Amino acid sequence: MQNSGKTQEEIEVLFNNFKEFLKEKNRRYGNSALSPVKIFSKTDADRQICNRLDDKLSRIANAKELKKNDVADVFGYTALLLISEGWLTFDELLD
Repeated sequence: MQNSGKTQEEIEVLFNNFKEFLKEKNRRYGNSALSPVKIFSKTDADRQICNRLDDKLSRIANAKELKKNDVADVFGYTALLLISEGWLTFDELLD
C-alpha cells in the first residue's frame, strides 16, 4: 500500500505528463474531438466524444489484456468531454 505523500506526487506526475500528451494529440489531430468536421456523423461534439468513449470501453471490456493506449484514450476523451461541457473546476464536488 502506498503512502499518501507518494500518491500525491504520482498524481502530480501523471497529470503533468498527461496534460502534455493530450495537448500534443490535440495539436496533431486539429482539435477534431471538440470541433469535428461532421462529414459522416452530423451529431454534436459531446455525442461524438461519448460514442468514442463507448467504443474504447467496449474494446477494453472485450480485450484479453488491459492496454495503456486504450486507458489513455478513455482518460483523454473524458477530459475533452469535461472541457466541452465547461466543467473545468471541481470544488463543488468535494464533501
